[in-house]
Amino acid sequence: MFTGDRSGDVLYQALYDVGLASQPTAVSVDDGLELHGVRVTSPVHCAPPANKPTPGERDTCRPWLVQELRLLRPTLRSVVVLGAFGWQATLPALAEAGWGVPRPRPVFGHGVRVPLDGIDLFGCFHVSQRNTFTGKLTPEMLREVLRSAAGIN
Repeated sequence: MFTGDRSGDVLYQALYDVGLASQPTAVSVDDGLELHGVRVTSPVHCAPPANKPTPGERDTCRPWLVQELRLLRPTLRSVVVLGAFGWQATLPALAEAGWGVPRPRPVFGHGVRVPLDGIDLFGCFHVSQRNTFTGKLTPEMLREVLRSAAGIN
C-alpha cells in the first residue's frame, strides 16, 4: 500500500522518522522495508477509477477489513485512520469486528483520539498529494499522530 507513490513517500518517511520503519522509502515489494509494529491496510482493496472509491466499494470491501481487524485483535493497540473516507469505513468495521463504538459515532478530525475497548483510534488527514502539497497535512502533523498512536513521547 502506497508503495512507489508520492503519498507513500510522505507516509514512509514519517514512519521512519518516528522509528516505525527500517527505511524512509517504499519503492517495491522487495526493497527491504520492514515496519515495526505497524500494518498498513485499506478499506477498499481494489484500485477504483480515478483513485476515488465510492461508498458502495467501501461497503463491498468491508468484510475484508473486518476479518483483518479480527485477526489483529489480540495484538492491536492503536489504529490510525487516514482521511474521513477511511474513518467512515473503519468505525462500522470495528463495530462488526467486536469493538464497542460509541453512538453517535465519533466525528473525524485530524488528531482526534477515541478510546475503544482497549485500543485507541486516531484520525489523521490523508497523505494524499492534495493534502500534503497544500499544507493541510504537514510531515510534522503526521509524525505527531504516529508518535501518539505508538506511545512515543
